[in-house]
Amino acid sequence: MMRALSLVLIASATFLAACGGGPKMDISQMTAAQPVDLQMAMVPTSVQTEYQIGVGDKLSVRVFQVPDLSFDELTVDTSGNLQMPLIGAVRAAGLTSGQLSAEIAERLSAEYLRNPQVTVTVTEAASQKITVDGAVTKPGVYEMRGTTSLLQAVAMAEGPSRVADLTKVAVFRTIDGQRSVALFDLAAIRQGRAEDPRVLGDDIIVVDTSRMSSTMREIINALPALSIFRPF
Repeated sequence: MMRALSLVLIASATFLAACGGGPKMDISQMTAAQPVDLQMAMVPTSVQTEYQIGVGDKLSVRVFQVPDLSFDELTVDTSGNLQMPLIGAVRAAGLTSGQLSAEIAERLSAEYLRNPQVTVTVTEAASQKITVDGAVTKPGVYEMRGTTSLLQAVAMAEGPSRVADLTKVAVFRTIDGQRSVALFDLAAIRQGRAEDPRVLGDDIIVVDTSRMSSTMREIINALPALSIFRPF
């Protein structure tokens, strides 16, 4: 079964209700919703590297040698579904293009085709927003289209301030409904000594964690290693 040939854009729902023009979120005043559970499973950043389809994304769907089931552009509806001939609504939101390809192929093979070869490609993603705060030149909420790395996200805010501690950059993210945080060494990333991770829609990036509340600093300091997301 063919896999998608390109995954280059990111889409997801907006994290902040204020993103549409309201004031930016003051992460420096954040407090923990609950104490850190040192027994909770750690989620490595690699889990988040493959793009998940979202509402409003436009997809190209190709079924090999079946033109009537091949489309240059289908849009994921507000329910997160993709409407296909014969098989009807197919859940797309939250899946990678490869997973969606497999799902469509399985549905088609159940009644209509023998060993269908399906390729799903994200051709356009709905815009999404990230928040960049802390010791940067212009803190705020920024819209991104396409794959964006942590370095690029900080650059959107016109880079760190001259007094920023780049060894401690926090990324807040919701993973499976749970707010999580990971710490990154931006200085090492700049020097090529560490991987430049992708940021996702709704991420909140805080440069220089010394500017955060003491409670949140305690949570971050409890992280066992860099680049590991931990619920809080």
